Amino acid sequence: MPIYEFICTHCGKRNEFITFRVSEPVPDTCAHCEQTGLRRIPSRVRVRLSEETRLERLADPSRFGSLDENDPKSMARFMKAMTHEMGDDLDEDVDSLIEEAMEEEAAGGGEGSSGAGDDGTEDLD
Repeated sequence: MPIYEFICTHCGKRNEFITFRVSEPVPDTCAHCEQTGLRRIPSRVRVRLSEETRLERLADPSRFGSLDENDPKSMARFMKAMTHEMGDDLDEDVDSLIEEAMEEEAAGGGEGSSGAGDDGTEDLD
């Protein structure tokens, strides 16, 4: 069963189509934005790993070395790596939340940037 991968020329999202025969036609419509205009791209090489191996990779302490829980960009990279390792993609909602947090941080309006607690008092650790 061939897997064909395409990228949408409108929204830039990746589309995959599985066919049962090579001669079977592949849709020309993006599954995300429903526009026509897909461009075929080379398929990624996929290697099957056991669930145990994936979980061992996730638990490796060296993966947390560059993680800064106060930096939205660092957290976004970490979340994307974790979901990719588990074989999932982030939902568009999660992607948009990450983008919003990164924009807030860049604008200086991120949570915890004022040093005040939820009740408006200073945290003096």
